[in-house]
Amino acid sequence: MIKAILIFNNHGQPRSSPSPTSPTVKIHAQQIIRETFHLVSKRDENVCSFLEGGLLIGGSDNKLIYRHYATLCFVFCVRSSESELGILDLLQVPNILAEMVMGGMVLKTNMNESVTHIDA
Repeated sequence: MIKAILIFNNHGQPRSSPSPTSPTVKIHAQQIIRETFHLVSKRDENVCSFLEGGLLIGGSDNKLIYRHYATLCFVFCVRSSESELGILDLLQVPNILAEMVMGGMVLKTNMNESVTHIDA
């Protein structure tokens, strides 16, 4: 199950995040983005694109799976039981994410099938 999808630039500034309903939730979301940015940005480019979640994200119960595209970093926070390669495959098609993920559940990873539904 996908817990969160974070998108931030090379400086850790969020480019897409949920709209918090209270100041407390907003502060917590900012802390999660900051912690995630710190964990991902300090990793070498030659290592794999997934790691254990940070303390604010749930620790060893969750994984962070990320991919850098130009100046943006897309990070999926998922349960530790999720397939890393399946989520990396999902990251290849972030433009049609809404068609593929609903309510935190991955509905499909076949891009051709998703594009057919979008065209319809």
